[in-house]
Amino acid sequence: MFMLAPPLLALPFPSIDPVLIELGPFAIRWYALAYIGGLLFGWWMAKRLCARPALWGGRSPIQPEEFDDAVVWIAVGVILGGRIGYVLFYNLPFYTANPWEALTLWHGGMAFHGGFLGSILAMYLFCRRRGLPFVSMLDIAASVVPVGLFLGRLANFVNGELWGRPTDVAWAFVFPHGGPEPRHPSQLYEAGLEGLAIFIILQIVIRAGALARPGTVAGMFVFLYGCARIFVEFFREPDAQLGYLLGGWLTMGMLLSLPMLAVGSWLVWRARRRPALAASAT
Repeated sequence: MFMLAPPLLALPFPSIDPVLIELGPFAIRWYALAYIGGLLFGWWMAKRLCARPALWGGRSPIQPEEFDDAVVWIAVGVILGGRIGYVLFYNLPFYTANPWEALTLWHGGMAFHGGFLGSILAMYLFCRRRGLPFVSMLDIAASVVPVGLFLGRLANFVNGELWGRPTDVAWAFVFPHGGPEPRHPSQLYEAGLEGLAIFIILQIVIRAGALARPGTVAGMFVFLYGCARIFVEFFREPDAQLGYLLGGWLTMGMLLSLPMLAVGSWLVWRARRRPALAASAT
């Protein structure tokens, strides 16, 4: 009996230049366009949700023009939080020795969990200043975040960064800076799970009336993202400067995602125990 050897071939990595347009010292990168595209599409879609009373069981507690003003706060929270989170969680010794490098956003280095916390803080401050319901604002933002995650992970793939662990699966890629081994395209796994799958699930529950119970959509997003990220971390190569934690299997991405399971579950449980918006208004 003959045994089949593992496949020796890998898919060719697409030669897409990470820089779309370069004008002298200025460069427009796909990664930056992913952030911009995610914010613009999320802004447009969130306003549509605010303008559809039927999804809320009555008048939306946040009007489209109010969300217009919130977008700037959210964008600042995402960028500052994402950068600070990367500095603190993923490469603190380097930035402690080179503090000015923390300002060089064009060199890369953003952390989702930091951007997530930064955007929540920004929305809280905005809602407190305007007297708007914070939890409903979270629901609106959570419903569109997967779009940005989808575009961002595709940009990670184009950049040839955040690649997966070595594998012999038929759809493996040899990444330009990932060594000679074929690797999981973990960026595409994340785009499919954190982006596309969660987006579809949230749109289904929104149309089933989830926005009428504040906290349901936000809780589902937080819980589902935590599950998706922990799952993909089993295929994603840990950051070189961190490696594996606690016995050689836990990663920083897993560690930061574990609390999301508890927080997301609590938000959904809390939302289900409270009356719906229409019932509250009567």
